[in-house]
Amino acid sequence: MAPEDGPLQPAFTGARHSAVLVTLSFERGPEVLLTRRSMQLRNHRGEMSFPGGRMDPGESPAETALREAEEEVGLDPHSVRIIGELDHLNTVVSRSYIVPKVAVVEGRPELRPASGEVERVMWVGLDELLSPLTHHSEVWGRPPTDRLLHFFELADETVWGATAHVLVDLLDRLHGHPR
Repeated sequence: MAPEDGPLQPAFTGARHSAVLVTLSFERGPEVLLTRRSMQLRNHRGEMSFPGGRMDPGESPAETALREAEEEVGLDPHSVRIIGELDHLNTVVSRSYIVPKVAVVEGRPELRPASGEVERVMWVGLDELLSPLTHHSEVWGRPPTDRLLHFFELADETVWGATAHVLVDLLDRLHGHPR
């Protein structure tokens, strides 16, 4: 995972540049920070996600990810060390081009929903995500536009879509988890 921002190359014209912060804590074993989006939002309401959002003019993906994490869950940007970047991805529904920035925090900060965008904040163990009882994949659509979607069935949440795609990339890089 290279720590520098890579070039922004959306797959379609008009994509909205966005960034998310994939935050890792090792206080209680390796864990990743996830949020559940508010039911009041226009896109992806009630879905599991990483803190993040649209890039402001002149912002780098890292600056966006840190700003959004502070706004959404109260994560102090000075407590975070960005260590890399995962594969960029495009979403069709929200017409977004997403840059996932990977960061580590000391300890396990107490976080809470800090805006109307987030309903829940949770730390999920990577061991749970790596369990074959948690993760499965399905092919959606028909050729030539079919695609592989990943799902993580947690005790009381389902992670899928772009968030699951980013988690698979992270797990693959950290643990050789098959895509």
